[in-house]
Amino acid sequence: MGTGKEDVERRELARGSALSFVGSVTSAVLGFVLTIVITRLLGADGAGIVFQATGVFAVVMAFAKFGMDSTSVYLLPRLLVDDPRQVRGALNACLAIAVGFGLVLVAIVELLAPWLWGDQREELLHSVQAIVLFVPFGAVFLILSASLRALGSVVEYVLVSNIAVPVLRPPLVAIAAVAVGSAVAVSVAWAVPLAMMALVAGLLILRRLRVIEAGVPGPIFPGRPRWVEIWKFSVPRTIAAGLEQAIVWFDILLVGWLASDYAAGIYGGATRFVQAGLLVDAALRVIVSPRFSALLHQGASKQVQALYVTASSWLVLLGTPAYVLLAFFSPVFLELLGDEFTQGSVALSILAVGMAITFLAGNIHSLLIMSGRSGWAATNKFIVLIVNVTGNLLLIPHFGIEGAAIAWALCMALDAALASIQVRIFLRITPSLIDVVRPFLIVVISFGVPALLVRSQVGNSLAGMLFTVLAGGILYCAACWWWRKPLRISGLTSMVSKRK
Repeated sequence: MGTGKEDVERRELARGSALSFVGSVTSAVLGFVLTIVITRLLGADGAGIVFQATGVFAVVMAFAKFGMDSTSVYLLPRLLVDDPRQVRGALNACLAIAVGFGLVLVAIVELLAPWLWGDQREELLHSVQAIVLFVPFGAVFLILSASLRALGSVVEYVLVSNIAVPVLRPPLVAIAAVAVGSAVAVSVAWAVPLAMMALVAGLLILRRLRVIEAGVPGPIFPGRPRWVEIWKFSVPRTIAAGLEQAIVWFDILLVGWLASDYAAGIYGGATRFVQAGLLVDAALRVIVSPRFSALLHQGASKQVQALYVTASSWLVLLGTPAYVLLAFFSPVFLELLGDEFTQGSVALSILAVGMAITFLAGNIHSLLIMSGRSGWAATNKFIVLIVNVTGNLLLIPHFGIEGAAIAWALCMALDAALASIQVRIFLRITPSLIDVVRPFLIVVISFGVPALLVRSQVGNSLAGMLFTVLAGGILYCAACWWWRKPLRISGLTSMVSKRK
């Protein structure tokens, strides 16, 4: 039995997570639609160019925002507790830094792009040069949307970030692909919604600030001590975020470089399914990151551990089923993108197994960062990136996209292991092994056993997958109900009963 405060935390987590999860599911579904639109209309070669261009965009933007989205999530909840009138100045400082760095990085990429890609890959070159122009808009959007959830506006965050942007992308991309037919136009269409929703998020933030300040606006910019605090937190986080995006995207870029745009398209299509599954992790992170920051600031270590264990259990329960299905039925999923994409089936299965194992660490990265140890997070990412690049350079020439998948899966596990060790040392948070293994085994047995039986009888088919979902879902729900107390599902059930 938990304490009263732990029960309150669990119920608040459940309510926020339910909304965030709905938004993430919506975003994941629309992400699948977007991937299908790109691959079906452009084929593997064109899709490979778009995936590489958006990968460059993601890496550059991760550095351009200079860690100010995480800084907002870390700092703003604390200012709400200590001095709400300081929120405006801190947020303006974050935006100013990100815009400045964004403009500088755009100029650098525009100058280096011809040297990096040259005349041999003209369409990729032009796609990169076009899409990076939207980096400052993307950085502002990420900071403003992160600030919405940091200030408690989870509904607005979900609507703007998880619904509006994903809703806008497929039709804009489809129009660009049909009307123009080039990867350059599609890359630009992919980025346009970020600029549009940055304006919307800004208006929502202004409305929120008026409520917080109660009619007495705070200073436009903070004092020197606050600038120092922002810089101290953001510098290592910038490195960590940039390296994290590099880890996510470098394998696609290296596949394109070492193999071809066609291979990058096949591999990129496989990774899109895995990345969509990570939205479950993002849904919980939206809720727990501000709570981790506030609770750590108050020294409530027991509540932090209880919140971490609960969120980790839910992450495994909600996120792992998709990866079990992806691992067993990868050809079924990839066939949605086109027949040629089924060549990535083995790679997708490897990626899915790697992510399912990585989920055992829960929201460990959020906990490490919100404790103020961004330097350690950056060190972890640097180590993992070196291993990732080395692994890809060694494995891709010999094993192709399957080698890239092996390198990526091992690096994700390494990243989680490093963060887990550091949290154990610095915060003394040591959840028992059974807390994460129990939900993992429930998912794997509930869906894995039916999948094995079905595949042996009807093969790797859509009908077999649907039967696995049905049979596995029944076993899964029964197991969750039977072990509802140790799985900490009480927060979810209390939320449902309260809404009836």
